[in-house]
Amino acid sequence: MWTVYVWLCAVYVRGQHFLQEAVNQPGYCQGEHECHSHDDQTKIHRAYSQTSNVTNTTNHSMDLFKVSCRKLIESFPMDEVDGDYVRTVKNCVFSRSLPAPLRAPVTLAAVSKSVIEDILDLDIRVTQTEAFLHYVSGAQLIPGSIPLAHRYGGHQFGYWSGQLGDGRAHLLGQYTNRKGERWELQLKGSGRTPYSRAGDGRAVVRSSVREFLCSEAMQALGIATSRAASLVVSEESVWRDQFYDGNVRKERGAVVLRLARSWFRIGSLEVLTRGGELDLLRKLLNFIIENNFPAIATEDPAKYLVFYSTVVRETAHLIAQWMAVGFAHGVCNTDNFSLLSITIDYGPFGFMESYDPNFVPNTSDNEGRYSIGAQADVGLFNLEKLLDSLQPVLTPSQQQRAAAVLKGYAGLYQMRFHQLFKAKLGLLGEEEEDGNLIAFLLKMMEDTGSDFTMTFRQLSEASVQQLHRGGFTQETWALHDLSSHQLFSDWSRIYLLRLARQGGDDDEDRRHRMKSVNPRYVLRNWMAESATRKAETNDFSEVVLLHDVLGNPFSAQDAAEETGYAARPPLWGRRIKFIFKVQRQRLQQASQAQTEFVNRVFTDGAPIEITDGAVNGGICWPAFFQSCATGSHSKGGTVTILTGCKLSQCRKKGQYK
Repeated sequence: MWTVYVWLCAVYVRGQHFLQEAVNQPGYCQGEHECHSHDDQTKIHRAYSQTSNVTNTTNHSMDLFKVSCRKLIESFPMDEVDGDYVRTVKNCVFSRSLPAPLRAPVTLAAVSKSVIEDILDLDIRVTQTEAFLHYVSGAQLIPGSIPLAHRYGGHQFGYWSGQLGDGRAHLLGQYTNRKGERWELQLKGSGRTPYSRAGDGRAVVRSSVREFLCSEAMQALGIATSRAASLVVSEESVWRDQFYDGNVRKERGAVVLRLARSWFRIGSLEVLTRGGELDLLRKLLNFIIENNFPAIATEDPAKYLVFYSTVVRETAHLIAQWMAVGFAHGVCNTDNFSLLSITIDYGPFGFMESYDPNFVPNTSDNEGRYSIGAQADVGLFNLEKLLDSLQPVLTPSQQQRAAAVLKGYAGLYQMRFHQLFKAKLGLLGEEEEDGNLIAFLLKMMEDTGSDFTMTFRQLSEASVQQLHRGGFTQETWALHDLSSHQLFSDWSRIYLLRLARQGGDDDEDRRHRMKSVNPRYVLRNWMAESATRKAETNDFSEVVLLHDVLGNPFSAQDAAEETGYAARPPLWGRRIKFIFKVQRQRLQQASQAQTEFVNRVFTDGAPIEITDGAVNGGICWPAFFQSCATGSHSKGGTVTILTGCKLSQCRKKGQYK
């Protein structure tokens, strides 16, 4: 194995020195039988159920598994400085950086069978070997790997934060599977890099459990996402001030092996444009287009414009999908927004329980910038910053066309949102009042605090006769809550009349359609917290259970029902807090900057009052949570529910400049 690694590194002059550092690093493995002590320092947790039903995969051992860094290293200039000490990096896309082996016993807590077999072409039984554990914990390098840390920047909470980069992640290399798909493998929590700033490069159990579970849950929900292959938990102590209140406590380290087609994000381009590294900007753009956007001709003089148009469209669709399952990302900074429009960097995310458009899973987001109802507007902000980064490579006419593309973002988002929520209600065809029907329902859910996921799911499971009859009990607890609204019977009557106009649509077919898009199970915070608490004591049973349940979220499962995953959430779950560390001074500046609000009254025909000091580019999103209101704007625009908000300069709580 190391012979292959040495040969690959010898291709690069600087790589030889880098390899020697890896070999000489204390505690680093040079061979399969030199990694820690078999008895004392490694454990393989064998309780997970994914080892059954072995399929015909390519590799039955890790001996033939290899990755390659050649394409990335040959395509871009590398950081000329070796070493993981924190520094400002210029004129490169990657820095070489070695994972730091965990210096305490490690346990393989869980794996994703679909990733192992369907993406990595491995027999699931390979995950029970010590070689696999060494690779996925960062103790030993996969053959062909020359670990890299990516340099990028980003706007965080609306303000440019300068150089950021992979502060606790190492890109191991690219793997091309038997389907011809190319995936980039990355360890998260694997130690310091030149971009770690004041961090220690480690991840803890609570964040790693959440990322492992949510990555795979989102995949099962049909939402574009990075994937998670494995979760390794260590006895190594990691000190964290979880709530940034001065109370530091000892936690356990963990490592996730995660995968994506590409880890490039908006901040990857921003840092180059702001640094004046325009030749490198073009190189990176050409690489991204050539390798990830096959529909774009590499010789097309308008390829950067076509690329931008694609990212705008796919980002609008992605955020609409988030909204359709009640997902709030929590930290929608430009460094967390993928250029491939996939969901990445799972931090203080949350699936909304009681319907609330102001739901904020990240409690350090005091002003609600990244609330679930503001995500579409934040997407616009991030796409504006992407356009800023592309300005140097666009001609004047292309810049104008790109600005027009950006103006179309609101329509793309609302159209996709409308389509998704129509499907959630089982509506076929198109009727003029469909938007009002959806908005009416969401307003009732907001008023009653009805559970987002289970309201739609129980509507999917209820027959037309049950909806006619009403009288919902605690067995259908979400509809019971919703039916307490004084206007529920009116909405139900309108909904049933709409279903009746779908000629030839059998009620059983309607329920089947709805159940296929309305999950019964999502990763609620209390569920992740319960699994984390057990994992802290080396009980990974609930991590495995949740992984299995969330891998099939649209079907009722006995184990999930017995555990209460579809029951009314426990009261203690509401007290769970997740905090994402930000630069406090900038957050305070952002808070001070937010002085203008939209005061909306959501009764039929009531006016919507807009402040005069609105900022260009802001978007009002009545489609997600307003009732059937219409209103006027000081500049003559009108609000039309779900058919497009025409207030191009409105502000609401949670929207920034």
